[in-house]
Amino acid sequence: MNSKVVIVGTGMVGMSYAYALINQGTVEEIVLIDVNKEKAEGEAMDLNHGLAFAPRKMIIRSGDYDDCGDAPLVVITAGVNQKPGESRLDLLSRNASIMRAVTKQIMDSGFDGIIMVASNPVDIMAQVVYEASALDKSKIIGSGTSLDTARLRYEVSKLVNIDVRNIHAYILGEHGDSEFVCWSNAYVGAKPINDVIDSLSGIEHDDLERITNKVREAAGEIIKRKDSTYYGIGMALVRITAAIFNNENRILPLSVLNQGEYDCEHIYIGLPAVINKDGIHHIVTMRLSEDEKKKLRHSASILKEHADALKSRANQ
Repeated sequence: MNSKVVIVGTGMVGMSYAYALINQGTVEEIVLIDVNKEKAEGEAMDLNHGLAFAPRKMIIRSGDYDDCGDAPLVVITAGVNQKPGESRLDLLSRNASIMRAVTKQIMDSGFDGIIMVASNPVDIMAQVVYEASALDKSKIIGSGTSLDTARLRYEVSKLVNIDVRNIHAYILGEHGDSEFVCWSNAYVGAKPINDVIDSLSGIEHDDLERITNKVREAAGEIIKRKDSTYYGIGMALVRITAAIFNNENRILPLSVLNQGEYDCEHIYIGLPAVINKDGIHHIVTMRLSEDEKKKLRHSASILKEHADALKSRANQ
């Protein structure tokens, strides 16, 4: 499989992703596209100067949308930030317009691969790209709650003093305020999280609620200190990319189109899904508690409300 990635958008998220790709030797070729072509050229030059220290030979260059034609994967990180006094719907509309324009140019190249969306609000932007591309739902994914889940695993790891790679737990729903931890399916190794807490001194079940709040507020706390977040999502995107190019059939919490797997609307939302070289193979259905089912429906209703408002504005 040709491991070529086209990155649309050379902001901090896009370049953190590119930098992590190089350091991990994940792909053979990276093409950078940006409305500011000189910036894309400069970023490619800078990255190329580190190839002597990379784990493999790679091609890194700036390009244009014609380069998408033979790429198995295009990753969209482009977007705009909220202006002072601008409503969330105004921001949604501006970013949706960007997604539609970018998607059209990608598809005009003859592209038939996988599009991964990292632009926020990622669930709604993934749905916009899906509707604009006419590609199968398996080919359009959002980064979803992959970063939120990584933050969760980190916090649980600290709590129980077990390697983060042995923490198995997911955050589901919107990549945003209505996301929730699926504690009913959280494990440390093969042991349910509640059993682990019962066996350890100095740790209470209330600590799980504290972790939930800390993860939900993590992005805001980082932005308060350094204006934006990009390293974590950059590495999350690399993990997803590796699962695609290595044909891993790996389960990751991604923004995917739910069509009956869970009791919520026809909407892109963060759910555990099996991903491989063809995109989303299937959504993993877990047994959720009644409270978790309610939270998922609530999260889906918020996303659907914003998606419907966006469509209504676009049709005006």
